[in-house]
Amino acid sequence: MSYGRQERAMKITITSIFVDDQQSALAFYTDVLGFKVRHNVPMGEHAWITVVSPSAPDGPELLLEPASHPAVQPYRNALNKDGIPLAQFGVDDVKDEYERLTAQGVTFTQPPTQFEDHLIAVFDDTCGNLIMIQSESSTD
Repeated sequence: MSYGRQERAMKITITSIFVDDQQSALAFYTDVLGFKVRHNVPMGEHAWITVVSPSAPDGPELLLEPASHPAVQPYRNALNKDGIPLAQFGVDDVKDEYERLTAQGVTFTQPPTQFEDHLIAVFDDTCGNLIMIQSESSTD
């Protein structure tokens, strides 16, 4: 079905992830995961902080959103209790990323696991979230 918007397809520009502490999250997402700061604008008690993949600096931004809204904690607690990641990031090689991040002290709740045509792993981002990394992989 066409809605007359063929040339103007919607795209993802910014998505949020709730974090307990923006400065700690910024350090983890840049120093450990390797994202690059796109925006860091003070806004009173908090800031508008976004990071991007170094391989796509003009691509989608990840907003490190303060987790201060009352609905956030019960939502994240329920996800964490059930082992459900809040976000998923693509990597070239899950096993290599698992080894690199483990060497930096990152705690994984699920080691590399084959799931259909993807290899996945889940880690704790130290900011209140579980994050999945995934890559396409052929079964060995």
